[in-house]
Amino acid sequence: MLTIKVLGSGCANCKRVEQIARKAVADLAVEAEVIKVTDYNDIMAYDILSTPGLVINEKVVSSGRIPTPAEVTTWLADAEMEG
Repeated sequence: MLTIKVLGSGCANCKRVEQIARKAVADLAVEAEVIKVTDYNDIMAYDILSTPGLVINEKVVSSGRIPTPAEVTTWLADAEMEG
């Protein structure tokens, strides 16, 4: 099972990243847990400069922007193959 973390305070951009991630999971029919990380100290542990951030299996794949659905789908597929 993949672990996907959306890093951010809960702003509109963070919610958009979460929506994209959840849709990509559904489209790929992979087993994944989507976790929202809103605690500042927890976010800083990932060493990103700005939110929103997206982490798949503890690997930061995006930060400071909203990735495209195609990017997220590719990242999830890659993580699934590595897993």
